[in-house]
Amino acid sequence: MAIKTSELNAKLFGKANKRRATTPQEAQTAAKEQAQVIELSVAGEELVSFELVRVPANEVETNTFVFQENAREQSFLNEHALSDVLATLRDKGQQYPAVGRRQADGTIEVLDGSRRRMSCILAQKEFLIYVAENINSEHAKFLSDVANAHKPLSLYEKGKEMLAKLENGEAEDQKALAKMFQCSEALVSGALKAADLPLELLQAYPNVSDLGRPTIVRLHKQFSELDKDNQTKLIDRCQQSEGYVWQTSQAQGVARITKDVSETLENWIHELSPPKRAKVTKIDLVKGRASYTRKGPNLAINLKKVDDQTMEQILEFLKQKMQ
Repeated sequence: MAIKTSELNAKLFGKANKRRATTPQEAQTAAKEQAQVIELSVAGEELVSFELVRVPANEVETNTFVFQENAREQSFLNEHALSDVLATLRDKGQQYPAVGRRQADGTIEVLDGSRRRMSCILAQKEFLIYVAENINSEHAKFLSDVANAHKPLSLYEKGKEMLAKLENGEAEDQKALAKMFQCSEALVSGALKAADLPLELLQAYPNVSDLGRPTIVRLHKQFSELDKDNQTKLIDRCQQSEGYVWQTSQAQGVARITKDVSETLENWIHELSPPKRAKVTKIDLVKGRASYTRKGPNLAINLKKVDDQTMEQILEFLKQKMQ
């Protein structure tokens, strides 16, 4: 179940400013008031002290980086994907600090808050983050996974997680994945198809999280039908545009830009590999009485001067054959 950022902080921060917060409300208040030091019980185990650090706007991109095992694909984070965060950030500033750990070279690795980090970069605002000195890799993964719960992952990101489960043997098939991730097998299939698509192709869209299963399945089918050479040409075309494909669209609003991008990609695919027209064959069975037309897998039968009894017999025959 998705949780809000405020609830997430309440789950993560158990004690603050030696006030020994004992309720989610107290923990939320401590985080919102940006207490200088907060004690965090990581994964319900050891207690770690986090100190609030304010990273100047011009140093966020160079002095911080995102945890490598974060499931969220960072290249998808643009002004459209972050519109919910940017609106508040530009108006009221960063409401909840992120969570990270200090590296030996002094840089800060962001464990919770990659969306807030990129929003600060785009809005040129200072970045608030609680930083600890000693967080091991296991606990870093825990913080990153829990943090991603409040904002659903895209089908691509879910597919990458599912694919990893298949590759390491944690799940043996799509049915097992559906049970593990508590979703339908149809969603699993769509997510795996998304994960199978090149990253460059998905980066063509303004907000990958908005792409539903029908769009992903259609794009996967169109791309898969291209030969390797044309697949490479399509990817190159996506990269050779002035910025991402969505940035060249004249449409207004994410929904219209998304539709425009889909139509653009479909046109490019048709240019690379024009759809073959099915051959139409018309045959006369009984001159002036019965003929049929064959177009690809489709068959159309044209009959003239048919009485009711003959019609019933023909329809019954067709019914038996087509069931």
